[in-house]
Amino acid sequence: MNERTKLKSVLIIGIQGALAKITAEILIKKHPEIKIHGVDSREIDQVPNRTQLTTQQLKYTRTNFEKMFREHHFDTILHLGRLGHSPALGNIHKRIDINLVGTNTILELAHKFNCKKVVILSTHHVYGAHSDNSMFLKEDAPLRGSFKYAELRDVVEMDQMCTNWMWKNQNQIDTVVLRPCNIIGPQIKNSITQYLKTPYAPLPIDYNPMFQFVHEFDMASIIVGSAEALKTGIYNVAGDDVISLHEAAGIIGVRKLKVPIIVVEQLAKIMTPIWKFPHYLIDYLKFPSTLDNSELKKNLGGDIFRFSAKEALELLKLH
Repeated sequence: MNERTKLKSVLIIGIQGALAKITAEILIKKHPEIKIHGVDSREIDQVPNRTQLTTQQLKYTRTNFEKMFREHHFDTILHLGRLGHSPALGNIHKRIDINLVGTNTILELAHKFNCKKVVILSTHHVYGAHSDNSMFLKEDAPLRGSFKYAELRDVVEMDQMCTNWMWKNQNQIDTVVLRPCNIIGPQIKNSITQYLKTPYAPLPIDYNPMFQFVHEFDMASIIVGSAEALKTGIYNVAGDDVISLHEAAGIIGVRKLKVPIIVVEQLAKIMTPIWKFPHYLIDYLKFPSTLDNSELKKNLGGDIFRFSAKEALELLKLH
């Protein structure tokens, strides 16, 4: 495992997100003298009141970011502000502006102002769920997430943009791109959590793919560990255990509507106002998209997960 770096001045982008708040708490606990500046384009509330943490709501423009970089001397940037694809999160133009234009600006300024480390949160959705996926996808697997669904184009392009920039500037700045599996927890309000906890959400009786889940606390701890110790590279984030979709639904214990997949697809369209589940995620109810975690474990150690997938689901059930 690499020697861990003491973090002094950290920028967290997307501080309104639950994962970012948990990450900030872990950073403060591990580095009591740290200074964290958290920003978000959304209204910021329920952020822990800590002397080490300041927050700022701002539009993601180059002018605003450059002013912020001049006023602070960040050694580390945690980009946790990628917008997801729930219908509740706005149109694709806003997502492209934040996910692509905003990210490109952040990377340029990180280089300009001599930051030492950048950690970028991507997603396993870049690989896509396909019938011919290998059982455990490695980091060099093709990114096929947008082949069928154009709505994933900005996610794949953001990941590709960041990895290209990473290798281009690897001699000047350490950059880590994380591709986690499904992140779940009582504070996380993403699509898969909503699906698992929604009563009568359709569950396909003719498909039962394997899933991986990482608890929100483990994910935040890995983000901190990435900033402290990971060398430049792309890393899948997932535990060793996999669990079937039907077993996961059974652990949560919320009654599901068990129907053929063709009915699931029709119900997804009808139930959109109630069941805000992006249509591309239907494929994840059919086909696997499980990750090889060997690269992460080789560089951070084998004891980085406190919770198994089953334990994470059981904790989610309690909230």
